[in-house]
Amino acid sequence: MTNTFSDDPKTLVSTAWLAAHIKDSDLRIFDASWYLPAMKRDAKADYAAGHIPGARFFDIDEISDLRSELPHTVPPVEKFMSRMRALGVGDGHQVVVYDGHGLFSAARVWWLFRLMGQTNIAVLDGGLPKWVADGNKLTAAAPSIRDRHMTVQRQNQLVRDVTEVARAAKLGDHEIIDARAADRFTGDAEEPREGMRKGHIPGSKNLPFTKLLNADGTMKDPDGIRAVFHTAGIDLTKPAITTCGSGVTAAVLSLALERIGKTDHSLYDGSWSEWGMYADLPIATGA
Repeated sequence: MTNTFSDDPKTLVSTAWLAAHIKDSDLRIFDASWYLPAMKRDAKADYAAGHIPGARFFDIDEISDLRSELPHTVPPVEKFMSRMRALGVGDGHQVVVYDGHGLFSAARVWWLFRLMGQTNIAVLDGGLPKWVADGNKLTAAAPSIRDRHMTVQRQNQLVRDVTEVARAAKLGDHEIIDARAADRFTGDAEEPREGMRKGHIPGSKNLPFTKLLNADGTMKDPDGIRAVFHTAGIDLTKPAITTCGSGVTAAVLSLALERIGKTDHSLYDGSWSEWGMYADLPIATGA
């Protein structure tokens, strides 16, 4: 059965769509590659060696709130605006974001743009691997950048803090969906960050983000997405809170929810990096 795909410049676009629009004057492309230490890859070096023509590098760790003890949390509005200006991305631009893994960290930048009130952004389905597999070229040339102004209207309903997540877990009025691998969710695997407890937020449900992807790293079609959420026992009539290790792959779940027309979702920015750190927060283990 073939994957029925429809390009949507507000959620997900195909490599064919990007190839057809790559010379559009209002298009801006981001390489938002980011890797866990165990992946042993250097995102900036990979970008310098070869990227989609015109792409600028979006540094997820730097374009964040560096005052926070937690990794790559949401940056202050002013910092986001100044970084986008320096990258030449502003109002009226259509943004396409990709990563070197396929569909991994790019969704975090998609979600961050949405949080900042910018909706003209899509993730490249299948990312850099699919772009290359489809016979498209890469370049090592740096793009020419001119300052552009961006208007930001932060959409606070799209993000949740630890207090709000704790309340939701207690009341059971949201579906808290954890994108981590099953063995991290159950507490059978060590966490990649030192000093963190093992397990999951009580009442949360596990849906490893990889289950939403096809073999080629592209996202399943809407019917396939709904089936995956259904199999995971998730009640889609409840508002959703997505979570993961540090708020990166949770955004893949958020993107999938948006693809099926579910808009009442938010992301727990601190995710397990925060919840797993504080001894006074309850944890659950096992399936």
